[in-house]
Amino acid sequence: MADAGTEIETLIELMAKLPGLGPRSARRAVLHLVKKRGVLLMPLAEAMAEVGRTIRECLNCGNLATGDICPICESEKRANGQICVVEDVADLWAMERAQVFTGRYHVLGGTLSALDGTGPEELRIPQLRDRIAAEDVREVILALGATIDGQTTAHYIADELGESVSVTSLAQGVPVGGELDYLDDGTITAALSARKAL
Repeated sequence: MADAGTEIETLIELMAKLPGLGPRSARRAVLHLVKKRGVLLMPLAEAMAEVGRTIRECLNCGNLATGDICPICESEKRANGQICVVEDVADLWAMERAQVFTGRYHVLGGTLSALDGTGPEELRIPQLRDRIAAEDVREVILALGATIDGQTTAHYIADELGESVSVTSLAQGVPVGGELDYLDDGTITAALSARKAL
């Protein structure tokens, strides 16, 4: 790059690490931000700094929140005996966007994956067991992607929970290999409505 400075190079390298952005896309984004410094770059930098200071994981479910416990976990209206288990926060937000689930969530923080070396100890499965007992949970809905790792994780959790609670999973509407974050609201609604026992 012709005399752009190490600060811009560093920003491009960091942006290129974001999902969906490679080096060329990151370069274009950074150049656009620099051109629109007052309207985009400075407000973006301030917003990112604020998020970095204030946002943390909910100690109960793993959602993102400004306090120790997220609003969903704090809401007594959501304490209906159902916990929806999702892989990550993006999946939780996808379920919330569909506005069809009225219970609480549990974010695993990933799925079991032999290739990535992710075993049960890296996921938030023990916390799920604790919550089932503490929150009088009657149904655990496994809303995991229809990938091999997602289904392996679902079966592992179902085996771990045994007969202690009703375990269901999303049914029709979730394509094989699909991830919740990419599904439309109607598909999520159909899948939640037609969930089945494992």
